[in-house]
Amino acid sequence: MTDVQTRTDTDHEHEEPSRACSHATRRNVLAGAGALGATCLLAACGTSAGGTGYNSNPNGSDYQPTPAPAGSGPANAGGGGTTTTGGGAAKGGNTAAVLAAAADVPVGGGVIKGNYVVTQPAKGTFKAFSKVCTHQGCDVNKVDGGVISCPCHGSQFSIEDGSVKGGPAPKGLPETSVKLDGKNVVKA
Repeated sequence: MTDVQTRTDTDHEHEEPSRACSHATRRNVLAGAGALGATCLLAACGTSAGGTGYNSNPNGSDYQPTPAPAGSGPANAGGGGTTTTGGGAAKGGNTAAVLAAAADVPVGGGVIKGNYVVTQPAKGTFKAFSKVCTHQGCDVNKVDGGVISCPCHGSQFSIEDGSVKGGPAPKGLPETSVKLDGKNVVKA
């Protein structure tokens, strides 16, 4: 059997000064644990200057204070994913990518097909622009009244040359050269 010895507060008064606080009290343990928890929380909430996350470079290009809404396309202002229509140039041996059927593109308006906005500002004149808004990478969603509109922040672009007509976009939509090949608008 083990003897249990208890100490009274008066026993502490006779200890050496260096040993007076050598034992852990519940208060000291809890205060230390709280400080450690707060340090971990602050470290987890901080950002790293060398990271690649959302706020990793607040002055750089990967910082987005107002991200594009879910479902809008990525900022890939280039090729790939073009829509082909049946018949015409695609079956006739021509390797040009079909962007839209000419009959689908209204005069004074346009259509959004694949990665492009195909417009017809004047009868028989076809243009194609990237569908990715130059402001924050949202996809434009409407062609009406001579303008291409972005739903995210209200940027508008000309159907004639893709230039900015309104909104926060810093530059116009990139243009892709096209031509009429039979009944289809294709990349030139």
